[in-house]
Amino acid sequence: MGLANGIFDTSMLITDEAAKSYAGMITRLFPNGQAPLFALTSMLKSETAVQVEHGYYTKTMIFPSTTLGAAVADGAATSFVVVSSAQILPNMVLRAQSTGELVTVDSVTDATHIVVTRGTGQVAAAAIANGVVLYAVGTAFEEASNRPQAQAITPTRIMNLTQIFKNAWALSGTQNATQIIAAAGGSKIAENRMDCAAFHSADIERGIFFGQKFQGTRNGKPFRLMDGLLSVLTQYAPAGNRTTLGATTTFDQLEAAFDVVFNQVTDPSAGNERLLFVGGTARKVINAIGRKTGTYYIVDGQTSFGLQFSSFKISRGQFRMIEHPQFNSNATWAAMGVAVDLSTFALAYMNGRKTKAKDYNLGGEEIDNGIDAVGGSLLTEVTTEIRNPAANSWVTNFTAAA
Repeated sequence: MGLANGIFDTSMLITDEAAKSYAGMITRLFPNGQAPLFALTSMLKSETAVQVEHGYYTKTMIFPSTTLGAAVADGAATSFVVVSSAQILPNMVLRAQSTGELVTVDSVTDATHIVVTRGTGQVAAAAIANGVVLYAVGTAFEEASNRPQAQAITPTRIMNLTQIFKNAWALSGTQNATQIIAAAGGSKIAENRMDCAAFHSADIERGIFFGQKFQGTRNGKPFRLMDGLLSVLTQYAPAGNRTTLGATTTFDQLEAAFDVVFNQVTDPSAGNERLLFVGGTARKVINAIGRKTGTYYIVDGQTSFGLQFSSFKISRGQFRMIEHPQFNSNATWAAMGVAVDLSTFALAYMNGRKTKAKDYNLGGEEIDNGIDAVGGSLLTEVTTEIRNPAANSWVTNFTAAA
């Protein structure tokens, strides 16, 4: 408690006194509820979709390399046949993965041929087998050389569509006038509004994960669905970001399934960490993997036992688990985990359509065709942005720990 002198302005509001955004209210009212990822978006920057087709671009750093398309017979050959020269420029220094020899690129002849200077390092030039990968280990230029050819990463264009989510609540006039004990601890109106908010957030959450882009008509009017995270992963992330586990899973297999997300460093100011949304089955399997990986002892006098892990680490990063209630709605979803890099994720709302609430027949004004009822609705028009899909992953079929 304190004293505020002068004009009372917004800087004097205490924590949570001001009304929150809808996603923010979901964070406070349903912290362990049906829409944890949607709730977390209240803490992230949201974008504005200026029309129903919302596009954005993603770039992933390229580390140049090429693969030999034919064997190099000896240490004298300087013309290399390669599968593709698209990433190669003159003056790149390439290292043969099998022999360690360094070669310097003199010219790129065409799409499948390069000319090189052999043995430009300590390892002598020698035969190189077909299929060996040549990795770029830098560039090198002579004194007073000309400006090199420019190189840039071509961005991937991702197009998504906004989706309209609607939910409603309603009470008859008689029901509204009936005095009852409401489950929400207040009026029946408050209870129904809360139910509507829960359904609305749960619907958006399912769209965020499972939506698939579609555009057509329904009842003769435009109709759209947005791409959710799993659809974006399927289309734009490398195949290694989607893993189906076997009948049993070891820690090494668990690490291999999730390791690929750390090939992408999306926030240099923070350590490599991902949220891992899991179903109940997946969480139990991961917990069992942790338990079977180590050793624990029960001692005399102990009154409780067992292990419960909320996070786990692999060699290159850490995962913090959140059990998703909606994943537990069926056995298939319960056995999966979705690793999310929040720094790559955002929601883009159509301008002025970020969860709008409308009521009817409240406050004595009848505005709904004279119906003897009160009610309201929630409407959100939104789409997802996943700006670096390769930093996220989807692992299915958690069955048992090995």
